[in-house]
Amino acid sequence: MRRDRILAAALSAAFLITPALKGAQPSELEQLKQQLEALKQHYETQVKQLEQRIGDVEQQTKEQAEANEQIQAAAAAPPTQERANAFNPAIGVVLIGTYGQFSRDPSKLFVPGFMQGDESGPGERGFSLGESEFNAHANVDDLFYGNFTLSLADEDNGDTKAELEEAWVQTLALPEGFTARGGRFFSNIGYLNKFHPHADDFVDRPLPHRVMLNKQYFDDGVQLRWIAPTDLFLELGGEWLRGAHFPAAGAGHNGRGVWTAFGDIGGDIGLSHSWQTGLSYLSARANDRESGAQDDPNHFTGKVKMAIADLVWKWAPNGNPYRNNFKAQGALFWQNQDGVFTPAGGSGLNYDKDQLGWYLQGVYQFIPRWRLGLRYAQLYTDNPGPAFDGTELDPLGHTPRHYSAMLDWSPSEFSRLRMQYNRDGVQAKAANEIFFQYIMSLGAHGAHEF
Repeated sequence: MRRDRILAAALSAAFLITPALKGAQPSELEQLKQQLEALKQHYETQVKQLEQRIGDVEQQTKEQAEANEQIQAAAAAPPTQERANAFNPAIGVVLIGTYGQFSRDPSKLFVPGFMQGDESGPGERGFSLGESEFNAHANVDDLFYGNFTLSLADEDNGDTKAELEEAWVQTLALPEGFTARGGRFFSNIGYLNKFHPHADDFVDRPLPHRVMLNKQYFDDGVQLRWIAPTDLFLELGGEWLRGAHFPAAGAGHNGRGVWTAFGDIGGDIGLSHSWQTGLSYLSARANDRESGAQDDPNHFTGKVKMAIADLVWKWAPNGNPYRNNFKAQGALFWQNQDGVFTPAGGSGLNYDKDQLGWYLQGVYQFIPRWRLGLRYAQLYTDNPGPAFDGTELDPLGHTPRHYSAMLDWSPSEFSRLRMQYNRDGVQAKAANEIFFQYIMSLGAHGAHEF
């Protein structure tokens, strides 16, 4: 069809030229004949090129149809062992090693005026394993997702303790923005609590986290979260937990000793700024909870109430954090413990006091791979009276403070080397602390939240 049209155009051109041929001189006639011949050759060449292109397109269409048939046949075929392997869990290992140097014995750096769990200390002297972890996670099917995390950490006596940190399943297909989780998991109370230690910006957790949450609160139970269908990020949720871990203890109320509620809201400001703020609340029952020295502990039985307000702000020029970025975060803690405190070797004392804590930190990546961080934290507690003199709840007229400066280098997203200095002012006589740390990730590890 295309060739006929081109030939017709050539004939039309010839008819247009014919009248000119009749009145032309011999030399001019020869020129016109040559032009006509060149025009015919030009159109013949175009016809051949179009025919070649048509043939190429027809061949490509045929090959694509055959490829589609093969894909459809493979999808309809029964699954082979190779395809089944795609459902194996993603496995990752995070190796953390730390060297700590303390001007005072870290086991004696308790915070006066506060009941503390066994994980609230500042760290270990010399070389220690830190909290290395093994993680496996995958989709169970189209409805559920599973996660398992086992941690290895050094104890004060030099032994290595294996602890099951996470073992939970989560829904993938609940409607209307809802997500449910069940098993053992890090609580969503506060911004920092849900993150693994290797994702922290400093070697140690902020002082309020260490003292009030025993560094990190996890427990067994269920969690329900809802994300609103709005342009601004809005998430609300709650948890119902067993209550076996600090700040709870003893799995009160028949294994339903803790409930929490939390809400987060956040968004972007232009291309370079993003923010998130949250408010969370915890109500717990502590049955014969131990604190203080492990060989001769104190005991507390009563109610624990805690509220945390947090704020996070991130900056990256035009949203690209590769060269420079900055992250600021902080939180305000309030805690009330109402019950009976029994000091080691003593009799029970009624206790009902409020306690406060807060921290503020900033981390700046000044060139690619290099970051500098500063942090300040402080605690405050009411004086419970002379009956508590000489116990761990005696504040000794001192306000605990803590200062940190950090420098780290990340050759890649899988490795980090860190150096940190702490001025530990939890007691009247301050202590100096220096840490060196490595964090190495092997295998798969999912990205963390905002």
